[in-house]
Amino acid sequence: MKSDIEIAQSKHPIHIKKIAEKLDIPEEALLYYGRDKAKLSESFLKSLENRPVGKLVLVTAINPTPAGEGKTTTTVGLGQAMAKIGKKAVITLREPSLGPVMGVKGGAAGGGYAQVIPMEDINLHFTGDMHAITAANNLLCAMIDNHVTRGNALGIDPTRIVFSRVLDMNDRALRQVVVGLGGKVNGMPREDSFTITVASEVMAILCLANDICDLKARLSRIVIGYTYNGEPVTARDLGAAGAMTALLKDALQPNLVQTLEETPCLMHGGPFANIAHGCNSVRATKAALHLADYVITEAGFGADLGAEKFFNIKCRTAGLTPHAVVLVATVRALKYNGGVKKAELSVKNTEALQHGLCNLEKHMENLRRFGVGVIVAINRFGTDTDKELAMVEACCHNAGAEFALSEVFEKGGEGGVQLAQKLVDLIENTPADFKPLYENSLPLADKIRTIVTRIYGGADVSYSPEAEKELKRLEERGYNYLPVCMAKTQYSLSDNPALLGRPEGFTVHVRALRLFAGAGFVAVYCGNIMTMPGLPIHPAAMDIDVDQNGTISGLF
Repeated sequence: MKSDIEIAQSKHPIHIKKIAEKLDIPEEALLYYGRDKAKLSESFLKSLENRPVGKLVLVTAINPTPAGEGKTTTTVGLGQAMAKIGKKAVITLREPSLGPVMGVKGGAAGGGYAQVIPMEDINLHFTGDMHAITAANNLLCAMIDNHVTRGNALGIDPTRIVFSRVLDMNDRALRQVVVGLGGKVNGMPREDSFTITVASEVMAILCLANDICDLKARLSRIVIGYTYNGEPVTARDLGAAGAMTALLKDALQPNLVQTLEETPCLMHGGPFANIAHGCNSVRATKAALHLADYVITEAGFGADLGAEKFFNIKCRTAGLTPHAVVLVATVRALKYNGGVKKAELSVKNTEALQHGLCNLEKHMENLRRFGVGVIVAINRFGTDTDKELAMVEACCHNAGAEFALSEVFEKGGEGGVQLAQKLVDLIENTPADFKPLYENSLPLADKIRTIVTRIYGGADVSYSPEAEKELKRLEERGYNYLPVCMAKTQYSLSDNPALLGRPEGFTVHVRALRLFAGAGFVAVYCGNIMTMPGLPIHPAAMDIDVDQNGTISGLF
């Protein structure tokens, strides 16, 4: 079989205005980035408010292997399959980060015959949204250090500056740095750090903002640090919000692209789910709901991360009501959760699969807590045996969940027709009764404990001394009403990547908390999770090349 990039390059995209026509988007509403991608204009987005609202479907997954198991591929293929059965649907995805593209995971535009194109553009610079977010974030950082250097009228304590610089690349050497070296002309020396762009508060704000006024208001509320007296200092205090908004004006508009089968995709925003809230933008999702009868969106990594944050943060913030969930599972990931090493996942092992099925069972239980119907999609790999697939199907039926085999990687939309039909039946015959896991009024510590005990299956929560102090400060300042954004490993229900399957009785260790006042949540960092990933021994970047004709190879 051809590689992902070879498949993508063999398909010549139709003009993006033809894709827009399928969603009744007039040409004057498109801001072209070449012939195969476009942003939706501000005036058009505002005009959608009075249109009917479609059904919202979330695609999530069980805990993955380090290689990833095809959640985006399933989402793309399902969108293509909905067209095959005559349904007007649109998918909404996150934009890829250059970190994983150049690191270990590869691209994030799907795979095989279920891809979004132009794949190379999407996985590299796309329409420049990531660069705009990086620029806006680092402008604020520059203004912080400039203010401190030029008299520090606000009395900012340099040891309590909490807003960090960002870069959309995996670079472990930048996790902890010192800035301002070289004498007085270069500023005040202080410790600083870099976060990957997709984990920044500016990314979260862009993805949760309703419009440009909301964007500016949220940027204004960013807490950059504290004064010597312990009072918070915001981006508004520094006069930075206006310029940041100007840098993000175009990035706020959703991007329209197409799948290999010429079905529509709105791709916008890209927060990671293990260290951020893991969902595409509210603007893209809301626009899609006014443009199609069915909207299929995804949330990153396992349901303990992406789905939990989708329900408790995104849906709560935006007032969204999901109608169903597709839970992606693979035989490979289940065997991994049963103790099989990554290099041996292609070998038949029914004993390990049986041990790993408890992970699937836990995720099905968790999703039902939110009052939505669940259908399990098995993303089929060529090494899966009929006996292994039958074991997974039996597990789903015993749990009372629908089951469908997905072969969209090899067959495109045709390989997802069964899944699409069962999904439509589920939506039409099983009314959703969506509710978040916890109430806003619950104290922060209780929200954290609720997630740990009810979603992860843990027994307790412990806090580092600094995290305990910050929790008390946040509660004293009245931030109890905010939801929490958990940052932990994606490989386990716990905060320890070695605890696979369905661990119980464990304690989740909270290392730090940070107020994201502009985004509207409190970030909770657990275990050894890093907000700036590093590159592996053999980065994917080493296999990427371009020939004399400008044709890129090595993206996957």
